Amino acid sequence: MTSFAFTPATEADFERLLDLSVRVMREHLERVGRWDPERRRARMRAAFDPALYRLIQVPGGWAGCVAVVEHPDHREIHSFYLEPGLQGRGLGRAVLDAILAEQPDRPVRIEVLKESPAARFYERAGFRLTGEAPFDLLYEHRGAARRG
Repeated sequence: MTSFAFTPATEADFERLLDLSVRVMREHLERVGRWDPERRRARMRAAFDPALYRLIQVPGGWAGCVAVVEHPDHREIHSFYLEPGLQGRGLGRAVLDAILAEQPDRPVRIEVLKESPAARFYERAGFRLTGEAPFDLLYEHRGAARRG
């Protein structure tokens, strides 16, 4: 499954996206001792700017979301969540490839929770580990012009 479209998020999407983030992240946060429903809500609320979020639509309905933030020297991806039943079918890679293709010469950064299977996903897509934080791994995709 790789056919999708982006549509803009609105404030009214917050609860649905929070619910998706819980269903996607809870198991992984529990594994590293960081699961707390109030903390999850607060972190999602702090990061939620509808102007940055894109809903991912597939034939038949809604599939997830992703946020893309423009910085002076790079782009940042966060809150990339797909419905669990749609994971592992190529949709995530298609979405990621589309984002990378929008500005192929700019680096893209992402933080990935330690011990998350998402790390392998980003590594397969050409992201390289650039550092660590207490609970996250820091990755960067250097862009087409910077790959050697």
